[in-house]
Amino acid sequence: MYGVCGCCGALRPRYKRLVDNIFPEDPEDGLVKTNMEKLTFYALSAPEKLDRIGAYLSERLIRDVSRHRYGYVCIAMEALDQLLMACHCQSINLFVESFLKMVAKLLESEKPNLQILGTNSFVKFANIEEDTPSYHRSYDFFVSRFSEMCHSSHDDLEIRTKIRMSGIKGLQGVVRKTVNDELQANIWDPQHMDKIVPSLLFNLQHVEEAESRSPSPLQATEKEKESPTELAERCLRELLGRAAYGNIKNAIKPVLIHLDNHSLWEPKIFATRCFRIIMYSIQPQHSHLVIQQLLGHLDANSKSAATVRAGIVEVLSEAAVIAASGSVGPTVLEVFNTLLRQLRLSIDYALTGSYDCAAGVSAKIIKEHEERMFQEAVIKTIGSFASTLPTYQQSEVMVFIMNKVPLPSSQQSIEAGKAGENRNRLTQIMLLKSLLQVSVGFQCSNMLTALPSAFLDRLLSSALMEDAEIRLFVLEILISFIDRHGNRQKFATISTISDISVLKLKVEKCSRQDTVFMKKHGQQLYRHIYLICKEESNVQAHYEALYSMLMLISIELANEEVVVDLIRLVLAVQEMAQINEDNLTAYNRCALFALGAAYLNLISQLITVPTFCQHIHEVIQMRQKEAPYLLPEDVFVERPRLSKSLDRLGPEVFFWQSKISEVLGGSGYNSDRLSTPYVPQLTDEDRLSKRKSIGETISLQVEVESRNSPEREQRAPAEEITYETLKKAIDSVAVEEQERERRRQVVEKFQKAPFEEIAAHCGARATLLQSKLNQIFEITIRPPPSPSGTITAAYGQPQNHSIPVYEMKFPDLCVY
Repeated sequence: MYGVCGCCGALRPRYKRLVDNIFPEDPEDGLVKTNMEKLTFYALSAPEKLDRIGAYLSERLIRDVSRHRYGYVCIAMEALDQLLMACHCQSINLFVESFLKMVAKLLESEKPNLQILGTNSFVKFANIEEDTPSYHRSYDFFVSRFSEMCHSSHDDLEIRTKIRMSGIKGLQGVVRKTVNDELQANIWDPQHMDKIVPSLLFNLQHVEEAESRSPSPLQATEKEKESPTELAERCLRELLGRAAYGNIKNAIKPVLIHLDNHSLWEPKIFATRCFRIIMYSIQPQHSHLVIQQLLGHLDANSKSAATVRAGIVEVLSEAAVIAASGSVGPTVLEVFNTLLRQLRLSIDYALTGSYDCAAGVSAKIIKEHEERMFQEAVIKTIGSFASTLPTYQQSEVMVFIMNKVPLPSSQQSIEAGKAGENRNRLTQIMLLKSLLQVSVGFQCSNMLTALPSAFLDRLLSSALMEDAEIRLFVLEILISFIDRHGNRQKFATISTISDISVLKLKVEKCSRQDTVFMKKHGQQLYRHIYLICKEESNVQAHYEALYSMLMLISIELANEEVVVDLIRLVLAVQEMAQINEDNLTAYNRCALFALGAAYLNLISQLITVPTFCQHIHEVIQMRQKEAPYLLPEDVFVERPRLSKSLDRLGPEVFFWQSKISEVLGGSGYNSDRLSTPYVPQLTDEDRLSKRKSIGETISLQVEVESRNSPEREQRAPAEEITYETLKKAIDSVAVEEQERERRRQVVEKFQKAPFEEIAAHCGARATLLQSKLNQIFEITIRPPPSPSGTITAAYGQPQNHSIPVYEMKFPDLCVY
C-alpha cells in the first residue's frame, strides 16, 4: 500500500507535492516563483507542517549534493531562505534544525561555492530574531568550520579570499545569534573564544599582503571594502563591543596567546594595532580589565627576552593613553607596583647577565642594551599611566615610587658590596627617572598638596648623594613641581641678559598656600641648594638646573622674605667659592661665581630697585673688563676659559652684602636680615649622606660665624670637637630612649591598671603637691628676714620690710 502511494503523485502528501513543484525540470531556470508562493502560503496556513517541509527539503538537498546536482542544491537553499524569512511562529524551531543540518552539509563539502552558499544562508538565518528560545541548539560545529575557513590556504588567491570572507561572515553570524541569548550556547566560553579570536587576528595580520596585491588605485576602494582584513576588524569590534564585564578575560586571553605564538610582540606594530582596536571597541568602564590582563601577561613573561617584554610594556603604554581615566581602575598602586617590580627585575638581569643565576651555562645570555631599552619603555609607560590619573592619585603614585627608592637614611635595605652598590645605584636612578616622568605631567596649584613633608624629605635626601646623576634627577623633579607656568625653558641657558622682558615670563602673585609652603620648607630647600653647590662632581647641567630652580622659586613662590633669603643664599655660595674650604676645582669655583652673577642680574630686574640694579650692573661690567671667567658667557661654553689666580681677585669683582643690604633696606626690604650672612643648619640626613667625615659635618653645624660676605671680619673660633663632646651626644640619645620608655610605661599603666590602684596613686601625688604648695604660700606671706633684723625708715622709725609678690621669683613648678 505504501509503495503504491509513493509512486502515485496524486496520493503523496500535499506538502511534498508543493515542495517538488518548486523545482523546475532544468535547474538553470531557477526557482519556480508561483509554486514557491503556494508553498509559503501553505506553510503559513499550516505551521505544524513546517518541520516536515524542512525535513523533506533537507532530504532532497542531501541527495542532490551526493549526486552533484548543484543547481538543485542552490534552488533548495533559496527556498529554505524564503521560508525562514516568511515564517515566524513557535514551530520554527523544528524547521531550524533541518535548516542547520542542510547548512552543515554544505559546509562539509569540498566545493568552495557550496561552502560560500551555506555560509550566506546561515548569515541570513543569524539576522532573524526568533520569538521563542531554543534550549538544545548547538553551534559548536559552525564555530569550528567557520574558523577553519578563515585559515583557508586555497591555491587560487581570489577563491581563498572568498572562503576567508565567508568564514569571517559565518563567525559574525554565530556571534550575533548567540551573544544576547542567555539560553543559547555561551559563545564566550574559552573553547569558542580560542577559535574565533585567533581566526579574526589571522586575517588582520595579513593586511600588508592584501594591500600589496590591490591591482589599481581605482579599484582600491572596492577591494578594501571586500577585503578579509576590513571584515575581520569589523567583526572583532562587534564581538568586543558586545562583551560584558565577566567576558572580557576570555576575549583578551586568546589575543595574548596568539601574539606569543606568532612572535608578534617584538615588532609591536601589529600588537599595538590589535589593542587599539580592543580599547576603542570595549565599553569604557571595562578598560581597566584589559590593562590588568596585560600586566598579568607581563608578569608571566618576566623571564622572556627583553624585546618581548618591551613590546608588552609599549602596548600597555598605548592602551593606557586610549583608556584615559578608566585605564587603571580600582587597583591604582598595584599597576605601578607591577611596573616597578619589572624594572627591578630588569636591573638584576642586566647585572647578573642571565635570567636565572642558578641556571649556569644553559641560561639565556642577556644583552644589556636590550634591557636598557626595556627599562626606558617601563619608565615611559609609568608616565603614560600617571598622566591618565587625577591629581590626588598622581600625588599618591609619586609618594609610592619615592618610598621604593633605597636611601641610606631610610628603612630600605641597602645591599653591601660592589654588586650591591651597583644595584642600589641603578635602582635609585630608574626610580627617580620614573618619578620624573610622573612629575612632568603633574599640575597642582597648591605646593603643600604637591609636595607633602614625608615625600619632600625623602626626595631631598636623594639630593645629598654622591652620585652626580642622581642629584641632577632630583633637581629636575623639583623644577617640574615648581614650574607651573611653563617658564622652565626660558632659563635653560645661563646668561647675564640686560633686558628681562625678552624672556616673556609668566608671573603671578604668590598665593597664600605658596607662602605657607615656603615658611614651612623654605630653609630646607635653601640648605640643599647650598650643599649641592659644594659638590665637586657638578657639571654644567647641574649649574643650569640650580639656576633654573633659583629663578623659578623667585617667580613662582617668592614674596619679599623669600627674595631676601635667596639673595643671602647666593651671596653665601659666592663666599663658598671665594674661601674654597672644600678645595673645589677652578671650574667649580668659576661656575659658582657665574651662577651668582646670572641670578642676581635677573632678580635685580625683577624687583626693580634702581640702586640695586646699578650695583649688580657695575660688578658685572667690572668682571667683563677684569675677570670675564667669572661670568656665564665664558664659563658655560664648550671650552670654558678659566683662571687659576682666583685667590688674588680684587674686591671690585664681588657682590658686597653690606652694599646690597643698604640699597634694598632703603626700599623697604628687611635690612637686618639682609645683613645677616646665610649659614645652613645641617641635620641628621646630611650626616647620613656619605659625603663628609663626621668631624667635618659637626663642625659645619656648630659653626655660626659669618662666612658670607667678602668683607668678612675676624671669625670666632668654632666649637672644638672632643671625645667628651661626642660621648655627651651619644648619652643624650640614651636619655631620650629612657624617657620614651618611661612615658610608654605610664600610658600602659593607666590603660591596664585597676581603678583603685590609679586612684590611690593620684591621691598620693595630690597630697605631695598640696604640701609643696603650702610651703610656697608660707614663704610668700612671711617676709624674709633682713641681715640686721630691721630696716630703718626715712624718719628713723624701724619697720618690717616685705618684698612685693610681683617682684618675687617663684619656683618653676608654680609658673604657667
